Amino acid sequence: MQRVEEQIARLIQEIEYDEVTRLFSMLQGGKRLRAKLVLKIAPNHPQAPLLAAIIELIHAASLLHDDVIDDAMTRRGVASVNATEDSKTAVMLGDILYSKAFTELVVFDKEVAQTIAASVTALSKGEMMDVKMSESFNSDAGRYLDMLYLKTATLIEAAAKASAILVQKDADKHALYGKNLGLSFQIIDDILDITATEEVLGKPALNDYVEGKCTLPYIYLYEALENEEKELLVAMHAKKLDIAQSEWIRSKMAEHKCVERSFALAQKLSDEAKSIVTGEQELVDILDAMIKRSY
Repeated sequence: MQRVEEQIARLIQEIEYDEVTRLFSMLQGGKRLRAKLVLKIAPNHPQAPLLAAIIELIHAASLLHDDVIDDAMTRRGVASVNATEDSKTAVMLGDILYSKAFTELVVFDKEVAQTIAASVTALSKGEMMDVKMSESFNSDAGRYLDMLYLKTATLIEAAAKASAILVQKDADKHALYGKNLGLSFQIIDDILDITATEEVLGKPALNDYVEGKCTLPYIYLYEALENEEKELLVAMHAKKLDIAQSEWIRSKMAEHKCVERSFALAQKLSDEAKSIVTGEQELVDILDAMIKRSY
């Protein structure tokens, strides 16, 4: 990971603009899940740290744009760039990171570069789908999972597949592992938005619903409620919730085991991914850490 951080620092320095260096230093590193995945699958390949760094720049760019779209004032518990600077600056910084990442991709084998590039198109499409879906209450779990795959899982899938291509492992098998890891990861995030405290999350609890996002627990709750309660849930969508409304949602989710049902899907996806990479214990360990994580 030290080599990955060195590569990231080099790429930022090569942009040759102190303002970019300053702004990038404000971003929290996060879990570096995608970079760790590259290093676990292709630990000895000389290009692995650079590939990991490129993927982390892409991920950082997507988060910058995501914060602007969501009007998010915090990211990982600290002020976002669009909060401390402005939305224009955040968008431009994201564009620079995307562009630098694509510039560096050309040194890789065509199949590796295409895998990563295609995932960026997919995640951008997923972001647009997420915005459109937030305009009204969505009760379709399949539609939500399709969006989740594009917005979140596709870059993790691409990281795993591209790394496997580098070292001539089974690319399709590792791609499916990455897809399931990405979906499970986001489902756990959706659960934590409901179950964790604001202090732990670094943002208000139940914030997803306030932003108009109908994550799996809300979709499962809608399915379980009777007509009048369905209408009440929909009426709260994309609105600031008071304490009583938040407690009603939580109590109804507890009554109908919506969080448990969501976790069961995440566990199923994780178990399927484990079966795909039997014998690669470090990849299994990533899944175990993901499914048990808390903030």
